Amino acid sequence: MILKNYQFHYSLTGTLDKPLILFLHGFMGNINEFDEAIKLLVNDFSYLTLDLPGHGKTKVLGEDEYYTMTNTAHALINLLDELKIVKCFLVGYSMGARLALYLTLHFPERFHKVVLESASPGLTTVAEQLERIKNDTQIGRKLTRILKKSDYTNFLSNWYNQAIFGYIKNHPEYDRMVEVRLQNNPQELDKSLRFMGTGCQPSLWEKLQCNTILMLLLVGEYDQKFISINTEMAKICEFAQIKIISNAGHNIHFENTLAFVENIKLFLSTAS
Repeated sequence: MILKNYQFHYSLTGTLDKPLILFLHGFMGNINEFDEAIKLLVNDFSYLTLDLPGHGKTKVLGEDEYYTMTNTAHALINLLDELKIVKCFLVGYSMGARLALYLTLHFPERFHKVVLESASPGLTTVAEQLERIKNDTQIGRKLTRILKKSDYTNFLSNWYNQAIFGYIKNHPEYDRMVEVRLQNNPQELDKSLRFMGTGCQPSLWEKLQCNTILMLLLVGEYDQKFISINTEMAKICEFAQIKIISNAGHNIHFENTLAFVENIKLFLSTAS
């Protein structure tokens, strides 16, 4: 679908009699990020999946500013309007969880409940933001220098060496996940990182305190950094609850799909 400044690649599946979930993938993911989870949810829910700007087949038709979180969020609301989706459930992972949190806090009337997997409300100080922007710029340069598949594969191998991902490389489907990641355009990923990275996104910590939408915060037991972040989120937001998922790091829906799905079903089906 072509909207102003965007050409979205999306999939809307299900029937009107089933509640709808909008899924937002993480950095280097795509429209198929949640396929395994959706297979276990399809009997109970309809779902909307898409490629976020800088990923998959979605194209940004305007200037680079349209890769930002603010502009992307408004574009997604426009997409929901075009699809005549007045209100839905929302599930986001990592970068998609940061975007989902922004949507929740700025457009609360559009969402029933929200599940945030490995989320962050951003950074609170200018010094932290500038340091993160510096780091992301360096990562972006590595992406723009990728010329062949082996370069890309090496980049991904280094990426998943980060402590937050725990033991993801031991997962039997790790190589398949890498192949999916390789389908993205490194030049486009660079733009996503530079314009919607944690360093340049608006800090949502203060606004989080005013949230009134029920939120489930999922974090993996091996992801100590995000356990700390989400514990703090749950402390300052009375409508948020945290759940630590065993046998998973940052990417819970990939490493422990069954627990991810069970928690989503229970949370979304429970009366407010």
